[in-house]
Amino acid sequence: MENNRRNFLKLTSLASIGVAGSSILKGFAKEKTKSSADNYQFNSFKQQFNMCGYAAPKLDTVRVGFIGLGQRGPSHLKNMTKLGGVEIKALCDLRSSCVQKAQKMLDGTSHKPALYSGSKDEWKKVCDSKDIDAIYIATPWNMHVPMAVYAMEQGKHVFIEVPAAVTLDECWKLVETSERTKKHCMMLENCCYDFFELLTLNMARQGYFGEVIHAEGAYLHNLLDLNFKKDGYWDMWRLKENANRNGNIYPTHGLGPVCQLMNINRGDKLDYLVSMSGNDFVMAKTAKELAAKDDFYKPFVDKHFRGNMNTTSIRTQSGRTIMLQHDVSSPNIYSRIHKITGTKGSALKYPLPGKISNDSKESWLTEAEMKELEQKYQPAIVKKIGEMAKEVGGHGGMDFLMDWRVIDCLRNGLPLDQDVYDAALWSAISPLSEQSVANRSSAVTIPDFTNGSWKTNKPFDILLEQGGTTKVKL
Repeated sequence: MENNRRNFLKLTSLASIGVAGSSILKGFAKEKTKSSADNYQFNSFKQQFNMCGYAAPKLDTVRVGFIGLGQRGPSHLKNMTKLGGVEIKALCDLRSSCVQKAQKMLDGTSHKPALYSGSKDEWKKVCDSKDIDAIYIATPWNMHVPMAVYAMEQGKHVFIEVPAAVTLDECWKLVETSERTKKHCMMLENCCYDFFELLTLNMARQGYFGEVIHAEGAYLHNLLDLNFKKDGYWDMWRLKENANRNGNIYPTHGLGPVCQLMNINRGDKLDYLVSMSGNDFVMAKTAKELAAKDDFYKPFVDKHFRGNMNTTSIRTQSGRTIMLQHDVSSPNIYSRIHKITGTKGSALKYPLPGKISNDSKESWLTEAEMKELEQKYQPAIVKKIGEMAKEVGGHGGMDFLMDWRVIDCLRNGLPLDQDVYDAALWSAISPLSEQSVANRSSAVTIPDFTNGSWKTNKPFDILLEQGGTTKVKL
């Protein structure tokens, strides 16, 4: 008789660190309470359909709806106004002011979307609409999976801001629903489309680094003031995430690009991790200082905030290693690290500008050598759309590059660069790191969301060997 696969993985990981049975049951109960996917229990999983490499029927015109128009939604909306073959059909946010502001962005265009706001269930009307093909979800993290699952069940492809899910239950639910409905579920990991990351990906594909043996990624970004700002995030949701969890709760910016470069889920898989968090030296102190002046902040005074710095180490099935770091509350210089170490060369993006070395000397290439290397290895997608992406903007152009690529794949009936297994795996590092931190940095097994298909799945075509027909209107 098959075991509950998800619970089996958790049992084996916890058993390996000697946790007593009562503690295991408490852990299960805690996670079940946290799950926002209707307490979904993943029973007897068998892959229903392999979404890796899946090409949905092409759409000459992609009809798009937007749910969530606060921080990230308007950026994607702006990008869609620049693309041919797109119709913007719906704008939705709980706050009518955000919907009205987003609608003004469409002045002078041919787009006439339906508007939804004022009720917590308005988003379902967007998903129910018969004239929408794809939905962008840019809401607080705990809303991602319920919205994505409902949208896929209504026949919509979904594109979710990072992270795609918060709990392991939610990760499995995304996989099961995408496979069952055969609808794309892509996490909008924009850092996979930044220019240096695409360059190193192409170089790795062509063997420049030799065998890649180690990689590093991070999200080091001082968001302390924004997290405590009353109008920074709706209902202070992001501060609440930092106040209730302890681990790497935002891993995908650093992890996504290196997983793609290592062909994770496509020839290799993540095996297990260990994670360590230091103490919180900043956030609780800030909450107390603010509460002394403003009663609004008193509910945060007794919270146990996440440790300022988290470091997570991952080992892959083939024996390669990945180091991830996360800190959004200390005065760090912004960095995603993006370090690649191979048997023949290495790369390091931060501090800027990115640098490359090879095995001929223990030093970085000169500026002239870098220019020559960039010309040789520049991916076709950057050659075609890179300058226009920089002109439109959005994190230096990577946002536009990503949105253009999404629409181009849908219009040409091509597989997406990131699939539901990537969304689930990269997001799962958060709850898994929390487990490890809570158990004195003990090893935790990483689930295989592909159910073994990683052994035969082929690398994706992010470098634009196909497609490229979607026009840009600047």
